[in-house]
Amino acid sequence: MIWTERTPTPEEYRELCTAVDWQNVMNFDVAPEALKASLYSVVVHNPEGQIAGMARVVGDGFIYFYVQDVVIHPAFQGQGLGQALLGRVMEWIQNHAPEKAFVGLFSAQGKEDFYRKFGFENHEGLTGMFTVVKPGH
Repeated sequence: MIWTERTPTPEEYRELCTAVDWQNVMNFDVAPEALKASLYSVVVHNPEGQIAGMARVVGDGFIYFYVQDVVIHPAFQGQGLGQALLGRVMEWIQNHAPEKAFVGLFSAQGKEDFYRKFGFENHEGLTGMFTVVKPGH
């Protein structure tokens, strides 16, 4: 596999998100600008050049860091790529985030144990919440 510390192209992003059936929850029209705003990204390709996976870090770069878009193409799942991607992301955060920085993420249901291996936990008294902007609002 070929590892590159760079932001995925909008085409790679669309391909991976579609491969894991996220196309109905993604706004690909704004993806190019969102990708440019990443703090850190890493992509992995197979030797033939097909995108196999990606991971990004977003946030303000000082107090808040969010692990975003850890995605492995289904054809490449089960090969340890997700663990390697997240390992690279966490190493970057450790080297760039100041003391007491908040590092968050959203986990797909059933994948929580994967993230726990990297120190992510639910915290007593805190509940993760979010909303999604709807058309016309």
